[in-house]
Amino acid sequence: MCAMLMPAVLSGGARRAAPHASPESDSVSRAKTVVAYFSMEIGLHEQIPTYSGGLGMLAGDHLRAAADMRVAIVGVTLLYRKGHPTQQLDKHGQQTEHDTLWDPETLLERLPVEVSITLEGRTVRVGAWHYRVTGVAGHTVPVLLLDTALPENDPWDQSLTDRLYGGDDRYRLCQEAVLGLGGVAMLRALGYDDAAAYHMNEGHSALLTLALVEERARTRGHEAEVTAEDIATVRERCVFTTHTPVPAGHDKFALDLVRYVLGDQRTARLEMLRGCAFGMLNMTTLAMAGSRYTNGVSRRHMEVTGENFPDHLIAAITNGVHGGTWTSPSFARLFDRHIPDWRRDNQYLRYAGRIPLGELQAAHDEAKTALLAEVEKRTGRRLDPTALTIGFARRATSYKRADLIFTDLERLRRIGRRTGPLQIIYAGKAHPRDEGGKALIRRVFEAAAALETPVRVIYVENYDMELGRLLTAGVDLWLNTPQRPQEASGTSGMKAALNGVPSLSVLDGWWVEGHVEGVTGWSIMDGPESVFDTAAEVASLYDKLEYVIAPMFYGRPAAYAAVMQSTIALNGSVFNAERMVAQYLRHAYEVAG
Repeated sequence: MCAMLMPAVLSGGARRAAPHASPESDSVSRAKTVVAYFSMEIGLHEQIPTYSGGLGMLAGDHLRAAADMRVAIVGVTLLYRKGHPTQQLDKHGQQTEHDTLWDPETLLERLPVEVSITLEGRTVRVGAWHYRVTGVAGHTVPVLLLDTALPENDPWDQSLTDRLYGGDDRYRLCQEAVLGLGGVAMLRALGYDDAAAYHMNEGHSALLTLALVEERARTRGHEAEVTAEDIATVRERCVFTTHTPVPAGHDKFALDLVRYVLGDQRTARLEMLRGCAFGMLNMTTLAMAGSRYTNGVSRRHMEVTGENFPDHLIAAITNGVHGGTWTSPSFARLFDRHIPDWRRDNQYLRYAGRIPLGELQAAHDEAKTALLAEVEKRTGRRLDPTALTIGFARRATSYKRADLIFTDLERLRRIGRRTGPLQIIYAGKAHPRDEGGKALIRRVFEAAAALETPVRVIYVENYDMELGRLLTAGVDLWLNTPQRPQEASGTSGMKAALNGVPSLSVLDGWWVEGHVEGVTGWSIMDGPESVFDTAAEVASLYDKLEYVIAPMFYGRPAAYAAVMQSTIALNGSVFNAERMVAQYLRHAYEVAG
């Protein structure tokens, strides 16, 4: 069983070894080829609720692209037996949540291995499940999902892998210890002796730096004594990606709690690792201090992160989405006919200009029909397939400003009457403790009730991977209205671009790089340097919709199809996970891919 999990070398394809074989027994040392990718959430499959939004989807796309590219990588995350909550909305948009119950045994393989970590002075046993991500050529990437629901553990410890982002600070810190400390221990138990790079996807897994430093001290025979040399050696093997420019998005824990959970000695080591300041353990600071390479997820995000953390050198690798996952069936068939190598190399999508516009429009019509059928199935409401349909599907939180388009309802009505009917499809969950996000959903419902016609608004509850695929492919225009500069990257517009859906977006995150006015979509305001003026943003949004986008959609459909075509050629060919992983290989992992 364990032998099946041994990594493949980058150049040699699938290569198996005994679980505890020494590096010398392999023709290529695993220490030079394996990447260990740690993420608090990974979106692997619609029926595996181990993700909440963009971070988890990005992690899943990273591993899917790595499998396509035959990269020797292993993913590490937590199991979440009760998942991320299912969303239920009443007629007023009031959100309630329910546990997502699922059976890991039907989708995963339980591994016959357990490890131990110490939390709050007691031993906690950690097991693991295995999922295989399969690439286009059959190469598989293993993902380990850690699980504390073992009979040896007390009930509270068993619950640590119940809920994604659940509980209070104590629960969260213990979860992150399971991921970082337990993850490294599990890799060793399964025969992963070392890695060329340990990739921390956000700060939740930063305690892996502590595990690696302690491991190095043990190899020297001085377990109680961690040295500056140990820290420097570990730092050369760690890389870190931060995904948020919002201060509240960086996990912090009071040192009194850290001492209670991890003990005095480990807290002192975290201080040596330069993760503590002002009486707090900052997981982002710990990850940055413990890594030789830190990157933001767009060029703009790199700049904002550099301003927030001026003592650290920040690079940029802009996010990308997995082409094979997010391209709709109709567009996949279209690409197969006209760009047959696109699955193997997403850069070939730049040849989308050779696709006849009529065929592109037909593929989009098919994707739109599938979306509207699913919306009717889920809501009982039938939408007009000929109407300009706008999509907005994001995690419901205040800075994403899902209600910005409803600032002036009379102006919006006028646009619908003057140019043709508008339909807006919303989706997105608020975190159970995010009252601002829940209020945002209610405001969308209030606007929907006030507008009725000629602007129809539908909020589809329980946004998931399946609905995300349909939405990003089936709408005619993707809307994104974050408060600058709080959008680190954003990936929903990239998914839309793969399917020829242009964006109308605030110039923040990835859109600063992907926007070509009137070619890949349209900007709200003139540039990322524009003054912070909400009224001006609203006016720009309405003006673009009323005078540019809707008239083109209704009056010049061939011109609109040409924008869709260039959206695929310019953005689909670049903002994909294949390009992203190649950049990580060259710049972060320093491994030739």
